[in-house]
Formats: sequence, C-alpha cells, structure tokens
Amino acid sequence: MYSVRKATTMASISNALSLKHGLSLWCPQSTPSVNRISQPCSISSTNFRRRSFSVSASSFANENREFVIVGGGNAAGYAARTFVEHGMADGKLCIVSKEAYAPYERPALTKGYLFPHDKKPARLPGFHTCVGSGGERQTPDWYKEKGIEMLHEDPVSDIDIEKQTLKTSSGKLLKFGSLIIATGCTASRFPDKIGGNLSGVHYVRDVADANSLISSLEKAKKVVVVGGGYIGMEVAAAAVAWKVDTTIIFPEEHLMTRLFTPSLAQKYEQLYQDFGVKFVKGASISNLEAGSDGHVVGVKLANGSIIEADTVVVGIGAKPAVGPFESVGLNNTVGGIQVDGLFRTSIPGIFAIGDVAAFPLKIYDRTTRVEHVDHARRSAQHCVKSLLTAHTDTYDYLPYFYSRVFEYEGSPRKVWWQFFGDNVGETVEIGNFDPKVATFWIDSGKLKGVLLESGSPEEFQLLPKIARSQPFVDKAKLEKASSVEEALEIVQSSLKVEAAV
Repeated sequence: MYSVRKATTMASISNALSLKHGLSLWCPQSTPSVNRISQPCSISSTNFRRRSFSVSASSFANENREFVIVGGGNAAGYAARTFVEHGMADGKLCIVSKEAYAPYERPALTKGYLFPHDKKPARLPGFHTCVGSGGERQTPDWYKEKGIEMLHEDPVSDIDIEKQTLKTSSGKLLKFGSLIIATGCTASRFPDKIGGNLSGVHYVRDVADANSLISSLEKAKKVVVVGGGYIGMEVAAAAVAWKVDTTIIFPEEHLMTRLFTPSLAQKYEQLYQDFGVKFVKGASISNLEAGSDGHVVGVKLANGSIIEADTVVVGIGAKPAVGPFESVGLNNTVGGIQVDGLFRTSIPGIFAIGDVAAFPLKIYDRTTRVEHVDHARRSAQHCVKSLLTAHTDTYDYLPYFYSRVFEYEGSPRKVWWQFFGDNVGETVEIGNFDPKVATFWIDSGKLKGVLLESGSPEEFQLLPKIARSQPFVDKAKLEKASSVEEALEIVQSSLKVEAAV
C-alpha cells in the first residue's frame, strides 16, 4: 500500500462555512499539539535573523521592500493576514504574483467553481482568502486598505541572493529585507508530442484554467478525466452535474491508491458508477487524438483502443514551482525548497512555505512536502509569526486529507470524507457506506490513521485527537464493532485509558 509517508499531498479538516454564490468550504481549526518529539533541523538556527532597511510607509517610491512574498495563492493570503495582525504590513509588505487576482481559496476550483450556472457555482470575490478558515474576505480593496503592494501578472524571473534583489518578468527590480517564497506547484502536463496542448485539453491550477474548462463543459458531450486522485475524482463529480458522458482513466487498479484500500475504493467507485461515471482502470495512455480542426477527439490507450472525448481533463499530479529559486537550496528526495521547522531556508532572511516547502514532519520524524490548503494556511501563519516575533516552536503538522464532491443543488448524495494520520499497517473497515464508513490503520497495536465518511461534526473533531495520540487499540474488539459509532467509541475509550495511565 502507498503510505502517507511517501505522499506529497495532505489535507485539512474544517467546519462548514457557506459563502456567496453557493460555495461551501471547511474551516480548519487548530487542535492542541501533544506528544511533541524533538526533531533535529538540518538548517542552522544561526540563519534566523531578519535583514531590513528603511521603507517609506505605503508609498513604495523606491525599489526597497522590507518584506516580499513571491506567490499569489493560499499561503500568500494567509501570510499577508498574519503580517497585518502583527502591524507589519502597511508600507512594508509587497506580494509578487503571476495571478491576475488577489489570493483565493484554491480548492474551490475543482469543487464549487465547476458547477453548472444553475447550480450556484462559486465565483470571486466569494472565495478570496481567508474565508476558508472563517476569516475576513481579503478582496483587492483589503490589500489597498492595509497598505500592501500587489504586483499581479508579473512573476519573478530571477534572484540575486547576494544583493537581496528580485527581478520580475516585466524587468522590475525589488530589493527585499526578508523574502517568503510561496510559489506553490504547477500541474504535471502531457508532452506536446502526445497531444498535451491540444484544444479541449485542460489542466486545473488557477481561475483562468477553470474558466477555460467551464467553457468546454458548456458544450461538451463526452468528457474524459485522466487520473484517479483528488483532481480526477473532483472534476468527474463536477462533470456529472453538467449531465455529460464522463469517463475516468487511470493506470492503477483502483481510485486514490495513495490512501484508499481496495475495499474502500470499491465503495466510492460504485457510487460514481451510480452517477453514470465509467472507469477504465489499469490503462496506459499512448496519445491524445486530434480532429482535422486540431481539437481533441479521443484518448488512445496503449492497447490501441480509443475513448472518444471532446473534452479531456488531465489530473496526474503536480510539481513544486521552484522557478528561479533553485540556488536557495532544494530537497532532491521529496522535491521543493528545503526548510527547517520555522520555514527558514539555508539562506538567512529567505523562507519558503506551502506546497513548495520541504519541511520536517515532526510527528513521524521525516521530511516531506505537503500539497494542501491546510498546510498552506498553517505554514504561512507559523512562518510569519516566527519571523516577526520570538516564536521558536517547531512546526508540528498532522497529516490530513479530505474531499467533498457531488455537493451541487439537486445531488442525490453528497460525499465528504476526512482522514488524519498515517496509512500504515493493517486496516479495519467498519460500516456499509449508507452513508457512513470508517477505516482504521493499526501498526504494532497502535492506531496510526483513521478515515471517516459522512461523520457528524463531533466525530470529525475526534479524528485528529486519535491520530495524534496514536493509542493502543484492541484490533479484535474493533473488528467486532457493529457500527461506525461503536468503533469510534472503542477508540475513544482507548484514548481515555491512556490518558489515565
């Protein structure tokens, strides 16, 4: 089984928050950290100092910036909020982004944003950060009011570390005191030679990508989604709402092999099939076929068969957007920019957060990289707090995955599951998916991870406590549980026993 220790995507829990235009996001809430384990950092603490120079408030008349954030995604938005909370944004902070929009809650793009127009799709400004965690909606006016300079559609093309200077694609020069790299990831793409850039072929990473896909869905008849992970499952669920013929193709034997057991995957696959989605499993793609007009007309498999399609969505993973920052110091194992538990790189005054950061995962004593909104939020807040204050606690992240699909108006069944911990060891599955099902991972007698579908708010709140505490559990007793509720009671009683010892 693919373990979370090898995964590069993780997720977060939250409570429902209804937004304008029909979008619903979960708002992750911090849980108390326990069982802290000492974790040696590969980056010296001597790097922790802030370089600075005088900057005239709000005017930015010269090229000097006290703080610069490169990137315009979730991490940038939450970092900006943290600067504001510490009174260090006005006239001091500049955000440089390739995006045309102020930072927004990116998960919406493969969920509510792709809904048909009559299903109340999510639209900006409804999901600007930081609404996904219950915070203020940071519209473009918010950044102006806070004295934060925004440079849109002008990505950084070069960095001179010695001179503390950035150069943007437009030729603008920016000197920084402290730099936070929050460039995220880019979608993995099919090569041009096999049709990766044909008309009608889509990758979803930003608003422009999602808008292009919606334009295709409006007239689509046959949609093929390549990939059986998060993007594949979420885009396919959205395509169902458009009432188009939908097929998912992937090389693995079942959906979500990084996390789902074969038994669990079978339940979700059956649900998708009930919605009319078709699966082609264990398939390798030879190329994408084009018509005489250059528009995609099908997906050719390695066995020679062709799946007809007028719209193809490719969701085969992502790569850290290191760009011009390779010289800052990379991690060649998990990818991305290497940082310590305070998100400091090997270069004094330069930090990296969110998807692009390779950081020490304290709870499991290993280095990882996390491609998820929850980590983007938390790493941004932790980094800026460390930068601006005497805060020196090592980042203590708990791996977490979640997904919510089929949530459009009129859907006969909504799916929302959450996972915390590590998917290692033996598994125990309880429940028959009507709608609940729970899977527990037990290694050497200790409960290492848990996944729950359609739990109550109270049940979902229990999951991080279980995963972080890793209690000893009687596997035989757990297997005899007659319901998800009983299984969770057994695990909760194990927590109480350990707390009393």
